[in-house]
Amino acid sequence: MDQLTRRAQTTGSLLCVGLDPVGENVETRLREVVEQTAEYAAGFKPNLAFFLARPDGVALLQRLREWIPREVPMILDGKFGDIANTAERYAAFAYDIIGADGVTVNPYMGDDAIVPFARPGKAVFVLAKTSNKPAHSLQDEQLVRGGTLSDLAADVVQDLYPQHPDLGLVVGATNADALARLRQRCPELWFLVPGVGAQGGDLAATVQAGCRASDGLGLLINTSRSIWQAADAGAAARDLTEQINALRSERFSATI
Repeated sequence: MDQLTRRAQTTGSLLCVGLDPVGENVETRLREVVEQTAEYAAGFKPNLAFFLARPDGVALLQRLREWIPREVPMILDGKFGDIANTAERYAAFAYDIIGADGVTVNPYMGDDAIVPFARPGKAVFVLAKTSNKPAHSLQDEQLVRGGTLSDLAADVVQDLYPQHPDLGLVVGATNADALARLRQRCPELWFLVPGVGAQGGDLAATVQAGCRASDGLGLLINTSRSIWQAADAGAAARDLTEQINALRSERFSATI
């Protein structure tokens, strides 16, 4: 996570620009969004599914990698979730073919699905509490041992963290109580936080619950549609960054 930490400190930003390309002239729009938002971005997060749905998707991802400045982490949101040599092949695709600086991973199969992605210097964000609200949520199931399945996922990552310090969690903004609980369980991990904006996550509650007490960092707050659909993507990114930093300053005036 060193690259992400440096970027956040250099820019003073916790904004992650999600790239879920839809509509016409996708390649042109992707390049515009990157160029207009790069100065405000702590990271970019292309969603793999939106690229694989295109005939030229892999090649487009490779071109996107070239457009994104090297100092800005690119996190490939593939929610990879297999084990052993299959996970290693997914990691080779993400890192060696695409050139991503990090990935998202589904931990349903345990640490065997996580560790193959944990190359030195590559950020691995493991799904814990996602931003969706399904009718039947596995993540919220209560365990006999106490806590929920999402808590267990976080505990697994916390246990792996001393050996693999580039691990973090995906924790949605749509449940501030869960975000606060997971921050308490994992005080130093970086959290990738989707759900602010179109999904209804509360930005103020997210910053309050999720930023690390030690330095006011630790959150990578993702937004996709509100920037992609904006007439001026740069202005949208700037405005959201300013909102985030105002909220951070209210809570962490001594550390920011």
